[in-house]
Amino acid sequence: MLEQGIHLISTDEMTGIQALERLFPNKRIKPKQVEKIEFEYERHGTLSLIANWDVARGKVVSPSIGPTRTEQDFSEHIQRTIKIDEKAEWIFIVDQLNTHKSESLVKLVAESCEITIDLGRKGKEGILQSMESRADFLSDESHRIRFVYIPKHTSWLNQIEC
Repeated sequence: MLEQGIHLISTDEMTGIQALERLFPNKRIKPKQVEKIEFEYERHGTLSLIANWDVARGKVVSPSIGPTRTEQDFSEHIQRTIKIDEKAEWIFIVDQLNTHKSESLVKLVAESCEITIDLGRKGKEGILQSMESRADFLSDESHRIRFVYIPKHTSWLNQIEC
């Protein structure tokens, strides 16, 4: 896909990553024994990671680390990612999480793809009416930036038509 100018990105979140600090140093190694690591620690809160796996290149690109995993966090993460190659095509493989079908994501894709139609109103009408209508818009194959939603317990590779 890289030769075709398309970025194929698998994106997911890992929440609740604990930032820990050991309270005591490890015990010194003695002959014929393994190092003993102290178990007591102090918590310094948690963080969330939003990561992109570039399938063609086999590496992580443009990860985001922050205190939350909100609709806004995800939309800003996608915006930063597409700025890597603003005119290229992007296919994001994502799960069914509601933040992957958000109003702000629809608006980002519409603006980035220069789609000027009326998007409607969230919960009321048009593309923004429901998560289903937003997902339909976001997965539209005619868009330069689109999302492929994997069903639960299914390999994402079965969902892509190259």
